[in-house]
Amino acid sequence: MDTTIESRTDDHALPHEADVDTIIISDLHLGSAMSRSTVLTDMLRKITYRRLILNGDVFDDLNFKRLSRDDWEFLSFIRASSNERLAHELVWVIGNHDGGAPEILSHLLGIHIHEEYVWQHAGRTFLAIHGHQFDAFVSEHTRVVDIAIWAYSVWQKLDPKHRASRLVKQASRQSKRWMRRSDKVANEATAHGKSTYNADVVTCGHTHHEMDVMIDGVRYLNSGSWIDVPSTYIVITHDGSIAIHTCP
Repeated sequence: MDTTIESRTDDHALPHEADVDTIIISDLHLGSAMSRSTVLTDMLRKITYRRLILNGDVFDDLNFKRLSRDDWEFLSFIRASSNERLAHELVWVIGNHDGGAPEILSHLLGIHIHEEYVWQHAGRTFLAIHGHQFDAFVSEHTRVVDIAIWAYSVWQKLDPKHRASRLVKQASRQSKRWMRRSDKVANEATAHGKSTYNADVVTCGHTHHEMDVMIDGVRYLNSGSWIDVPSTYIVITHDGSIAIHTCP
């Protein structure tokens, strides 16, 4: 299989609301001090879209006591948007941080939760899957990951402006090991999408590293995260054009 990766990421300003079919966001990590829930809520209120996909890790963990007022405002917005009388569809794809209580989360937001979500649009097959399924380190070292998450949350509390936290995250994302993990998720997610669904486009989150590449004839996009500045998200227009957008 040809796994040559060619960067195709396009950054744009806020898309014209009349031309948005689907918005895909991931890794909001509600409950984390670095979550940009207010910025995301404000942005979504400015756009008219037909489908919104929450592609995993909406929560940082299931300790709802950590949720801020801004986080609850975002959840209230999503809950209101899930009204079946409205003209758009809401989809939640479960992430590794969301796991453990899908029934509770589904009831909380009034949204059906999926392990992976497939849909057809503009003559192509799309797959949304969070991506942790293809990250062996996360699945094989859950205790280590839990300790690292706890230590990072403590660091966030000691660093209220998150300057050091963002520097650490930026440095880790530029490391060769992190890039190899991002590429591994991309390659395995596209292979899964192609073999299981004959997907033309596969979208993931999880790595917090926005990507737009072609792998073995499948277009792979990673939506980045909403704890980084700028934050990134995927927009699919009514005619099927796809791009990664940024939100400062």
